[in-house]
Parts: sequence; structure tokens; C-alpha cells
Amino acid sequence: MTLPDSPLSPAAADRTFQVDLRGLVDLLSHHLYSSPRVYLRELMQNAVDALTARRRLEPAAPADAFGIRLYADGSVVRVEDDGVGLTEADVHTFLATIGRSSKRAEKIAEQRGDFIGQFGIGLLSCFLVADEIHVLSRSAGHPDAPAVEWRGRGDGSYTVRTLPASTRPRPGTTVTLTPRADAGEWTRPAQVHALARHFGSLLRHPVTFDDGTGGQGAPVNPEPAPWTRTYPTPGARSRALAAYGEDVLGFTPLDTIELDLPAVGLKGIACVLPEAVPAGRRHGHRVHVKGMLLSEQAEEILPEWAFFVRCVVDAESLRPTASRESLYEDDTLAAVRDALAERLRGWIARAAASDPDLLSRFLQAHHLAVKSLAVHDDEILRMLLPWLPFETTDGHSTLDEFARTHRTVLVTSSVEEFRQVAAIASAAGLGVVNGGYTYDRELVHRLPEIRPEVSVADLDPATLTAHLDPVDRDTELAAAAYLAQARDALAVFDCDVALRTFQPAHAPALLVDSREARHERTRSQLAREQDGGLWGDILGALRQEAPRAQLILNQLNPLVRTAVAIDEPELARTSAEALYGQAAMLSRRPLRPAESSLINRSFLDLLAHALRKDS
Repeated sequence: MTLPDSPLSPAAADRTFQVDLRGLVDLLSHHLYSSPRVYLRELMQNAVDALTARRRLEPAAPADAFGIRLYADGSVVRVEDDGVGLTEADVHTFLATIGRSSKRAEKIAEQRGDFIGQFGIGLLSCFLVADEIHVLSRSAGHPDAPAVEWRGRGDGSYTVRTLPASTRPRPGTTVTLTPRADAGEWTRPAQVHALARHFGSLLRHPVTFDDGTGGQGAPVNPEPAPWTRTYPTPGARSRALAAYGEDVLGFTPLDTIELDLPAVGLKGIACVLPEAVPAGRRHGHRVHVKGMLLSEQAEEILPEWAFFVRCVVDAESLRPTASRESLYEDDTLAAVRDALAERLRGWIARAAASDPDLLSRFLQAHHLAVKSLAVHDDEILRMLLPWLPFETTDGHSTLDEFARTHRTVLVTSSVEEFRQVAAIASAAGLGVVNGGYTYDRELVHRLPEIRPEVSVADLDPATLTAHLDPVDRDTELAAAAYLAQARDALAVFDCDVALRTFQPAHAPALLVDSREARHERTRSQLAREQDGGLWGDILGALRQEAPRAQLILNQLNPLVRTAVAIDEPELARTSAEALYGQAAMLSRRPLRPAESSLINRSFLDLLAHALRKDS
């Protein structure tokens, strides 16, 4: 039996994809390139790569023999180079085939790392601002070859013709665009000049710009990168690098760190920000590849903890992505990131060893960044942990200062726990550090590694209550009825009530509780509500003996001494609720709905009682 031809049978004919150039340009503009302004970067990049290839052909030529000339007068934009140029065959092969680049010619592909571009689609970016691209080129590798003209249009058509060599006497390429009316924002002379300086300020080839007013072309990159120049003294070099960082990045750096990684041809600077930045916020860095600006927002070049610096670097061996607006994540980039991180660690170590004033200003602004580094870096931990600031019962203090007066350091697990106990612990002579902020608790526990004579422990409620003095037996018996009423009123909050004496005397009550204890009580409550069933079994298996909160009343406080003498049951309950509510608010933890309701009710009840008494 004979089967009919299927789409995969030998009788099926091969077909070639048809490319809708307008659709492709729309794709580039919306998904590959961030802005139409990149058209000039792509043209300059192609010119630089052409000059690189020309330099291979004529290595003995003077350094400034070949350059790039830009022209924009409002009606046209032109980019001309003295590069390797194209033959007619090259034009048909490379300009008429989307996705292929002249930089992939057989003789050039062997050393393609010398070229900025690697993807061969940059010329299409010109269709973001123009409907026609005109290319006139003459090959430097074939002196007898004629000049070649290529015209490409946005509808996907193109024409090629050869012209007499006299049409272009010198080898190289000229690309001319006639901007669309809606592209004036990107093609006006002043804007073209600004974009050229923006993208090409560090290019190694001379670049000039002419606005058609008759003057000589203005240099786009008149000076080499500051880190490549020589200076009379180290101080002069440091000031020049800082001035460059301020000019490019827009802030006066606290200090400037010079970066040099010869293995990947990377040079540049890291500028230390003078002010703190929000935790976790990462600044973008200004990255050039072979002199051409790749990105001003390259976050991936440094690790996350290094958010206290912004970098300006120029690299030889980093790979750009297809859009050439970010870096390709590969082993080279990972190695560069690690090496730059090591440079930042080295700067911190030098500041700690030789410049205490700089270190102090740095830590004042960026202690969170250093803490995040110290958690994972033992060397930084040993150098800087004693100098890092923490919130303590002695105020904001370094651990070194704090350990001089407290051989036993207690650390809380949350900010609210510290705020609950700070005043009372300080009056009792206890040294407590707020461990509720990011990294703080973990770092404080590592203090004995640096100061073996100091011990560190988590603050336990029992430790604090043990430093509160008990009242005498007669006072305890006299207050027994009130304490019973208070315990009954606060049972709904799983809260016990005790009477002690402690400083400061103006504090009427202390609510001793912890986030973990509240979570455990909530879980126990859910287990009771889900009695039986799958969730009840799961919660029941997790249930532990839920620790109760403790409201500790201060017998030294006049208000408390008046309250414990109340013999009216309802008023006693209301006063206990009011004392609990006040202590809960002083702890600065989020109030539960039932607690907010209790505070409002107890206030109104006490107000009503006072009004009845006065009437």
C-alpha cells in the first residue's frame, strides 16, 4: 500500500524563513534595546571594530592614523571610519544577511575577542530612527577594489552597486542615516554629540564630531581614561581619580579604590558612597568594554554585600549580552566579581590598619554592609567586629567599648524584646545588646572569638526577673487579693502577674514576653480550636508547654502602691487591665485586636469611675 506524501517525506520541499524586517525592528525596539539612542552606540561600535581589523593589517601605522568622524546637522547623521572596509562580496555576505556580521569573517573570527560586538545585528538598530541606511565602503585589504554602495530600507529591500574608487579615495566605511520626523529627539546635532560623549568617552581611537556649522570637528574623547595617565605624586593621582568619579557618578566619594585586574584587562575605580543606602539596595555600575560604554546599571559585577560603592570600569574580556547593555553571566564574570570583592576587602583592611578616621566615617555610614560581610568573612570579622556600632543598654556603642564594662553580654532576639527590657536592665546593671536587627545577634555571639574574656548569652526572661528584688512578705500578703483579681482579668492573654521592686521607680510595670512565646501560645490555641481532625493532630504534635507572659508590677511606683490597695473588685480588674495595656504599648510591639480593645475599655472605665467619684 502506498501512503500519500507527508510533510516529512522525501517529496516535501525545503523552504526558507521569510523575515518581516519591520516586525523584527519592532521586536528589537521593545525587547532588546532599552532606547532608540543605542543606534549611535552600534554605529560607533562597528566603526571601532573596523579600526581594530585595520590595525591588524597595518600594525606599524601611527596610533592616531585611523579615527572616527561623526556628523549631524539635523537632516542627516553620518558615521565615518578609517577601518578595514568592505568589498562587494563582503556587502552581499554580511549586510544583506540578518544576523551575520562582517566581524565573523574567517580571518577575523579567530581573534574575535578583540571586537566589542559579537552578534551582528547592530546595524538593524538604525531602523529605530531612520527608514533607510546608506553605506559607502572601500576595502583596505584589497587596494584595487572599487567602492561599494549599499542601501537598505525598512521594508526589507536593498540595493548594491559598485562605484569608482575615486568616490571614496581612502579605505573605510561611511554610514549615513536620514532620520524620520519622529526621531528628532535622538538625531539633533546636540543630542548626537551628547550621545557620542556618553558612549565613547573612553574609546582608544580618536573620535570627532562636526555639527555642520563650518568649524573643525570637536573631540569626543579628548583625554584617555584617568587611570591610564601618569601623575607627579600618589596624592595627585588619588585626587584626579576622585574628581573623575565625582564628575561621572554625581557624588563626592568618601574614598576612591583603584581597581586593576590584568588577567582580564580590567581597570577602573570604585567610589565609596558618602552616605548609607537602604539595606539590600544595589547600585548599578558604569561598565565599559574596550572603551565603549556598555551599561550604567550593571549590578552583576560586584557581590550583593558591596552596595557601599559604585564602580566605573573598563574591561577587555567581559562578554556583553546580545543587546550589549548588560554582561553575560559566565565563569569570567564570576571570577571578576570575586576578584573585585577581594579588592574591597583589602581596602577595608588597610583603612582599619592605617586610617582610623576614614574607617570611623566609613562605618558610621555603612556599618550594615560591613556586618553582612563580616558574617561570612572571618578576616573582616576579626578586624572590624570590635569597631562596629550596636544598640545597647549603654546607648549606641561599639562592642569593644561595651565589653570593657560588661564581661557578660546578653543579647535579645528581637527589637521589641530589647525595648521592653532596656531601661530596667540598664538600671539593674545588666549589659544587653539589641540583637533584633539584621546580622546583629549572630555577630554579637561571635564576640568571644575576638575577646575570649567576654561571654555572650541570649537574654532569657528568667535572667531579667532574677535581677528584680522581691517584696517583703507583709507587702506580698497585703497585695494578694489584688494580684488574684489581676491574674483573673489577664488570664485571657495567658499572662501571670507578680509584684517586685526595680528601678527606675517611674516605671509602673514590665511586660515580660517574647515573640516565640506568643507564637507558641497561638499555636496551642489553634490546636485547641482544631481538636480532632488532621490539622488538630499536626498542631497537637507540635504543641509544647506554652510559656506564659508575665506582668511584673513595680512596688516602688506610687501608682502601683495605690492600685494594690484597691478593695473594689471591678476597679481592681480595670486597673490591672490598664497597667497591662500601658506595659504592652511601651514594649512597642504590634498590639493584638483584643489588646487594643482592652486599652480602650480600661481607659473609658477608669474615666467613668473618676467622674462618678467627683460627682
